[in-house]
Amino acid sequence: MDRVSRLASQKAVVIFSKSSCCMCHAIKRLFYDQGVSPAVHELDEDPRGKEVERALIRLGCNPAVPAVFIGGKFVGSANAVMTLQLNGSLKKMLMEAGALWL
Repeated sequence: MDRVSRLASQKAVVIFSKSSCCMCHAIKRLFYDQGVSPAVHELDEDPRGKEVERALIRLGCNPAVPAVFIGGKFVGSANAVMTLQLNGSLKKMLMEAGALWL
């Protein structure tokens, strides 16, 4: 849990992902297309990835990936992020976290 918290606060936007996950790819693309440069942690490429995955599930992220943190706070997985995008809240959150300047 401490490792997740530490990694999640490294940058304005942090995404825990798996390189083979199509929803992870879609969420990363959503941020890149908005001009955001998130820190991405590919759990399937991390020797301690399973440990991080278990911690994400304990946080309430099910499935464990993609798990998105904005401003060090857990936002949710793909459904939560897409809901925020569709209702217009995501951009505001990104600006408040310092990930967007426009």
